[in-house]
Amino acid sequence: MKRIMIGICAAVCAAWAFAAEVKVDFATETGPVKPVNGVGQPPMLGFGNDRLFHYLTEAGIPFSRLHDTGGAFGKNVYVDIPNIFRDFDADENDPKNYDFAFTDDLMAKLDKAGVRPYFRLGVTIENGAARRAYRIFPPKDYAKWARICEHVMAHYVEGWANGPRVKVSHWEIWNEADFHPQEKLNQMWQGPFEEFIRLYITAASHLKARFPQEKIGGFGSCGFYHAATGDTRDQAIHHMKCIEAFFSAVKRAHAPLDFFSYHSYAGVEATMKHARVAREYADKYGFAGIELSLNEWLPNPRHEKLGSAQQAAEIAAEMIGFQNGPVDSACIYDARCGIGNYSPLFNVLTYKPHKAYWAFMAFNELRKAGTAVKATSGDPHVWAAAAKGTAGRVVMVANDSDREIPLALDLGGGVPSACRIVDDTRTWENIPLPAALPPYSILLVSL
Repeated sequence: MKRIMIGICAAVCAAWAFAAEVKVDFATETGPVKPVNGVGQPPMLGFGNDRLFHYLTEAGIPFSRLHDTGGAFGKNVYVDIPNIFRDFDADENDPKNYDFAFTDDLMAKLDKAGVRPYFRLGVTIENGAARRAYRIFPPKDYAKWARICEHVMAHYVEGWANGPRVKVSHWEIWNEADFHPQEKLNQMWQGPFEEFIRLYITAASHLKARFPQEKIGGFGSCGFYHAATGDTRDQAIHHMKCIEAFFSAVKRAHAPLDFFSYHSYAGVEATMKHARVAREYADKYGFAGIELSLNEWLPNPRHEKLGSAQQAAEIAAEMIGFQNGPVDSACIYDARCGIGNYSPLFNVLTYKPHKAYWAFMAFNELRKAGTAVKATSGDPHVWAAAAKGTAGRVVMVANDSDREIPLALDLGGGVPSACRIVDDTRTWENIPLPAALPPYSILLVSL
């Protein structure tokens, strides 16, 4: 019997020797909780159907990036410059030449839901561009394109042409012009990248002079795969060449760049490396302190992850990583209720949230508290963030591994008042504080 008890004690001690020690110091403030819980296009159900938008409100989503809005070609009516200004040869000063009908409706519904539009000035991706491209060529007159964008902005900023005056979080010029080194295979910009730089400098300079109070930037780069993780694909190398050329030219031209937007679909830890490299490159080229906006991200998208605890935990871990790292704002790709790898938040068959949605509900508790505090984890697969404020004190923890991990949670003497969990069998359930984190799980602790 004595040997059995000794064996049990040894096993317990061995388990706790590998426990993830999460320490929270509520006395050490680290800044605000960042708006890294934005989304891509919202969960539209057909033309004008916003029945799922309340989920954005309930999760405290700060903004929704309007790129690829509605599907292919912006559904011919939404957001894209060719949808709003249909005849490029028309007079850009005449309100009658603009079609804001569907975009106004979407903007108003986002505004009603408390979600700021993150407005992409440009066009939707054309996945079939190798067969034939339609709208992704450089505009034939860059100055006129800038003036068209000026009127789009004036419509929402100043009410020009009976605009609804909606507060926009970001005005982003184009998207992924660096998609592919071969123009024929580039699904976003079928022209030399040098020409895109010229378009950016022309448009950003004009728009910032006209609207100095608005946040203007770009360029929705495909990202830092080569510099961050040594990806040697031609595309990855091309992305880096374009990023360096863009930073150099914008700096030389003294053009505005209020934020630099880029993308990552790598795994959680790799995406953190991308963020650190993005900060290094921005600083190196003279843009120290510029907002880094990771406005397309999703950890290793795969169809079999949809609705799974694994995807939920990885998304939670990544948001926590953004909060603790150099990313300033972020939008997951994507909040549509659709079919495919890039629809992680809503089930297209049931119109109900996937488990990943609850990662946003958990992060919103940090946002409601408002002030981030020091939180550390002793395990690379256990991610932790904490915050305090008039709404209380909260800790968010994510286990992005496939194993159970014993949890040693040091709250500095604080006593948990409530816990919620998301894992393979539970979704946002109230539980007692667990002794271990289940595989692929999210834990929210309130004090």
